[in-house]
Amino acid sequence: MAYKRRNNKGENPKLDMTPMIDVVFQLLIFFVVTLKQEDILSKLSAARPAPDPNAKPDQQPDPTTIIVCDQGFLFNGLPMRLDELDRQIARVSRSSKTAMVLVKCTMSSPHKFLVQALDTCNKHGLQNLSILTM
Repeated sequence: MAYKRRNNKGENPKLDMTPMIDVVFQLLIFFVVTLKQEDILSKLSAARPAPDPNAKPDQQPDPTTIIVCDQGFLFNGLPMRLDELDRQIARVSRSSKTAMVLVKCTMSSPHKFLVQALDTCNKHGLQNLSILTM
């Protein structure tokens, strides 16, 4: 006996995609949050260039030290007056405007001397200054 196909005259069933999209986004967020970057980087095989054997190692020169004392200044351990300090800072600034300068103050040094040292460094355009208290 042959079966006859019935034609459904009713509405076509609709599949709601909103819950499935929500679940997919939640899984995506879960995997992004729990994935460790080391896992990704260990699996990548990137060809890196070899270091240049003739390149000089990057060495930072010793910082210039200005110690502000109660009677004057010490420039790299040598006692100086303000005009001598001005000449030495000018010499440093000619070699590099980004040279590291440490300005150290003692507890008994007058604020006036600190301001004079900083003004002198600013006058010669030094940009990398650090102020320390000893």
